[in-house]
Formats: sequence, C-alpha cells, structure tokens
Amino acid sequence: MPYLIASTAFLIGGIGIIYWLHNQYQMDIVVEPAPHPTNAPLISVCIPARNEERNIRACVEAVLAQDYPNLEVIVLDDRSTDATPEILRKLTLESDSLLSRQTREQAPVLQIISGSDLPKGWAGKPYALFQASASAHGEWLCFVDADTFLSPKTLSSCYVKALATQADMFTIMTFQVLGSFWEKTVMPLVMTALSVGFSPRKVNDPNTKDAIANGQFILIKRSIYDAIGGYESVKDNIVEDKAISEQIKRNGHRLIVADGMKLVRTRMYTSLPEMWEGWTKNIYLGLRDQPSLMALGVFGAFLTLLVSIFLPAWPLLGAYWHWKGGGWMATTVISESLLLWAYVIYVRVMVARKMEMSPWYALTTPLGAGVFGAMMFTSAWKVISRKGVTWKGRSYQT
Repeated sequence: MPYLIASTAFLIGGIGIIYWLHNQYQMDIVVEPAPHPTNAPLISVCIPARNEERNIRACVEAVLAQDYPNLEVIVLDDRSTDATPEILRKLTLESDSLLSRQTREQAPVLQIISGSDLPKGWAGKPYALFQASASAHGEWLCFVDADTFLSPKTLSSCYVKALATQADMFTIMTFQVLGSFWEKTVMPLVMTALSVGFSPRKVNDPNTKDAIANGQFILIKRSIYDAIGGYESVKDNIVEDKAISEQIKRNGHRLIVADGMKLVRTRMYTSLPEMWEGWTKNIYLGLRDQPSLMALGVFGAFLTLLVSIFLPAWPLLGAYWHWKGGGWMATTVISESLLLWAYVIYVRVMVARKMEMSPWYALTTPLGAGVFGAMMFTSAWKVISRKGVTWKGRSYQT
C-alpha cells in the first residue's frame, strides 16, 4: 500500500507541475508584420561579431535587406581570429558597389569597425556594443546578435510596435532554429525553463522591478540609452542584456518585451559542447549574485536529474512488482506511470510542433532533462568554487 500511495501522489504532483511549467509563457504583445512608417527616423543597427564566420554574412545581409527606409548598419569585429574579418571585408565591397548604383536613401550604409583590445574592468560583449554605439548616428539604436536573422519587415514592424506600446526599450523573443539531435533534445527544455524564470507581464508592468531583455534583438531610443549611461553602465556584466534592462526600469523608463517569433530567427548553438559552454555560462551568471536563486537552481537541478532517472524507471518498477505478485496494486502503479508518461509526451509534442521539430523528440525528454540538470549543477558548482566561466575565448571570474 505505501508504494501505491507514493505512486498516486507522484502522479497527481507530476501532472500539476508539468501543467504549471508549460503555462508560464504569457506573451501578450506579439509583433506582426507591418508596413514601414512614412516618417522614419534613422535607426542604427549595431552587430557585435567575435569569431562569427558561420553566421555573420547571413546576419548582415538580412539587416541590409530591411524594408525600413532609413538605417545604417555598424558591425564591430571584436578581435576575431577566424574568417570573420575577411567576410566583412567582402561585404563592405559588395555594399559599396550597391551604393554606387543607388542613392543613399535607397540603400543602407554599412560600416565595419575593428574593435580595440578589451580594457580592464570590461566584459567582451558590452565593450563591443559600446564601441559600435559610439559610431552610431541614429535616433534609435538596434542591437542584433550575429547569430540572429531578421526577415525584411522586422525593423519596420518592431519600430511601429515600439511606438504603439510607448516603449523606451523594446526587445523580442526570437524563434530558435534547431538543427542537430542535441539541440532538439536539450534546447526545448531550456526554453521551457526560461519561460518560468521570468514573467513577460511583470516585465511589461512599469510598477514592478522585473526586468529582462533578449540581447539577440534590442531596440532602444538613443536619448534613453545615453541617459542611463549606455553599455558603460554595465561594462563588467556578461549577461549585459538583462543588466541594461534593469537599468531601464530602475531609472523609470518603459521596457517592453514582446513575441517576435514570426519575424526573427536565431540559431544559438549547433552542438552539445557549444550548448554546454553557453548555458553553463548563462545559468552561472544568473545564479552568481543571488544566493536564493542559487539554492533554487540546485534544487531544480536535483529535481530534474531525479525525474530524468525516475520517469523511465517508474513503469519498469511497477512491472517488476507485478511479476513478483503485486496484483492489482502493481497494475495500478503501472497504469499511473503510463498515464503520466502519456501526459508528458502530449505536452512535449505540442512544444515540438511549435518549435518546428519532429514530435518524436518528445520521447527524448528524460535524456534532455538529465543534460539540463547536469548543466545546472555544473553552473552552481562554478559559483560555489569561484572557478568562473570561459566564453568566446575569454575567462571571467566571480
């Protein structure tokens, strides 16, 4: 009887937790494709690039293809050691050729800047964005990551929505492109966890302190950017997007986060080692300065690893008990385990379809949960041991 009671409690608790986890993405503001405005102020698109040979051409070409009529594009080559500088040189030549056939109003201006050495006290990306913004002339600044690809109406649509929501800083969640097996196994679970970590409704509420931004796409008024001190005000922060969003709300300005998945696509990582380095860094930095979150992260990692092991084992344990003469109680345990499995598969199939993946990846949930739990444990250990993290060839300590 104790085994049956435990099984029933696990079923009820499991269904409740799974339902709650998958109903936290309350993104009320959605960016739809919109025509470009008639009175369009200059927007300066700033793209930091450090060893981005895989993405930089597609990213820059997508920005140059915007239907927004008044923009400049600034790419900051952040001391790249791969083919990024050569790709950017070719893009500059192609852009110059385009400008020779069109007027300035018809084609955006492309400017490539070689970044200087990283000064003491700065993290890499904030310094790259600081340098790029220093050369910008626009009334609005748009920061775009090199692994992010805009559809032609992105700038127009986001600018129109920013005006409609009276945003001083406007950021969007982008559609995540997943290619490899490990991306499709781990990333959907990470994205589900992130949806629990922040509430868009609270972020968009000016009366709360909740703040977050997606550095893959940030649109901000130049006057507001300068008023808060720009990226210099968060110069030692690797998670610079969250840090600058906190500066926005702390200074009483309007922050809006919206769903931009119809317009922008991002491919963050292409392999398990890349995901491991990237997410252990991100989780580590999220836990570093908040002991309560670190404790919650450790508990979450333990729970995730437990689930990744117990969920597959539960029906097997029930079957073993039935084989040993467990009778109707063992049969009930098996039924309860299969019911929870069916619910897990159903909700993960819905996630897979939304992320344009095969529904069969729902069956990899225990494996993905195990990897994600291991990443959370690793991040917590880096905080406790003060080992710091490595990112883009640079080491950062606590």
